[in-house]
Order: sequence, then structure tokens, then C-alpha cells
Amino acid sequence: MPPTDVTTLIRTELPRLAGSLRKVGELILEDPAAVTHCSAAELGRRTGTSQATVTRFCRAIGLDSYQHLLIELAQERGRGQVSDWGTAEIGPDISPDDSLERVVQVVGNADLRAVQQTIDRIDLDAIERAAQAVARARRIDVYGVGGSGAVAQETETRLFRIGCAVRGWTEVHGATTSAALLTPADVAVGISHSGATRETVEPFELAKERGATTVAITSDPRSSLARSADIRLISSASETNFLTGIGGRHSVLVLLDCLYVRVAQLSYQRASASLALTDHIIPQHAVKGRRGR
Repeated sequence: MPPTDVTTLIRTELPRLAGSLRKVGELILEDPAAVTHCSAAELGRRTGTSQATVTRFCRAIGLDSYQHLLIELAQERGRGQVSDWGTAEIGPDISPDDSLERVVQVVGNADLRAVQQTIDRIDLDAIERAAQAVARARRIDVYGVGGSGAVAQETETRLFRIGCAVRGWTEVHGATTSAALLTPADVAVGISHSGATRETVEPFELAKERGATTVAITSDPRSSLARSADIRLISSASETNFLTGIGGRHSVLVLLDCLYVRVAQLSYQRASASLALTDHIIPQHAVKGRRGR
């Protein structure tokens, strides 16, 4: 398992867990340090469940055993204690009475942690395969709605600037229509933090049926979006109670930056020529400031 990943993994899986399994996950997230001193039987008693339920919880989130969970929690705690971010001292929750200083610390910590976790777990082979596909694609569709829609539009802006035939779709009817027109020479990129957003999954699955290479960007490797993908880029998110998904958006942008730069490398002549033809546009539209007297 990638470093610092186990609590993020639990947060990701928690919405899909029910009943007693969810109770186990919630208690672990409430006090991970205390759990490292519990046996499986004791954790079962504390959650009102059983040792067998704790074992099932570990398997449900992809771990081999309870001992594996304890090792991951202990290692994560050790990293947090030496981290410059202060993760051992600052939790994810923000109350209405918290000072602005604490708000800045918690939000900054969540963003930095999400970015670092993404870097720690990044799949270089997946980035390379995605970049190769995008660089040679006849056409590129990018699907995303809501917060992911803003990321889809940012992806369009970046790739378009280096000469890619790309369109970001943030509305399901237009996205599905475009997906129906794709071919095996094309690429479809689906962006969804949960990987379960129907408006993104629907055109993405249709693009796959049409033979396009599909690239999923999501925090959940078990989601519908990820299962439909030829290539999976997995992001991380450390969230606060007021900023669900915000840290995840920063980590997605890290993945997109890596993808964008690699595509530019692979299509260097085209990218360089495109940038040269457009570099003058922004300076030409800059407002000339007036000197103060």
C-alpha cells in the first residue's frame, strides 16, 4: 500500500459500507492512534460488533488482515509525527468557533496531504499509457460535472493550447452525443471524485463501447468509472467537514499536470509550434497600467 494511504482508503470506502462494518471504520477514523493499541476482539467490543466483523472490515477495504491494518496505521502515525504539516496535531474538523489561524492550518494541511498522497501512489505506467494515447488521439473527449466539470474545462484549456483536438463536456446530453461519435482512434477521459456520477459514467461507458481508449481519473479504484476504464489514474483527498472534495480537486490537478507535461513531451514539435502561435495573445490583451503621480 502506498505511504499515508490507509485512512484515506477508509474514508473513500466508508460510504459504501453499511451497518457494523461502517461502525468499525468510523471508530478507526475517530482515533487511529488508539486503535493501534487494540486487538481485533477489543475493537469489536468498542464498536458493539465482533472480532469477525473487524476482520471482514479489513478485507472489505482491501487489506489482508487486521495485523496489516495495525501496521499501516502505525506507519502513517509515525510519518505524521515527523511531518512538517503538523498532521498529528491538526484534525480534519472545523467548528464555527475556530480561529482563522486554525482554519488556514486545517485547510492547508488537507490540501498538502491530498497532493502528497497522490504523488506517493502515482502509477507512472498508467500516466505514460494515458499520455501516449492522448498524444496520438484523433479526438479527445473529457467528461465531468459539478466540481469535476471545472477540472474537465481546465483539461480542455491545457490540451487545446498544445494542439490537441479536445473538448470538455459538462452536460450529459452533449457528452453522450459526442461519445456516440467516437472511434478507436479517439480517447475519452472521465473525471469524477467518487467515480459514481451517472452523468459522467454514462458517456464514458458509451465511449468505451465505441472503441475509444478510456482514461478514468477518480479517487475510488473500485468505482463504476474505474471499472469501465482502460487506464486508471487514482487521486487522493484529505477533506474537512466544510470542504468535501476540495483536497481531491488539488490532487486531480497534480495528475493532470503530469499528464499534460508528458503529452507535451511526446508531441514536442506540435506543442511547441502551438504555444509559439498563441504566446502573444495574453500580453496583447493585458490592460496597460497608469503610473501614479
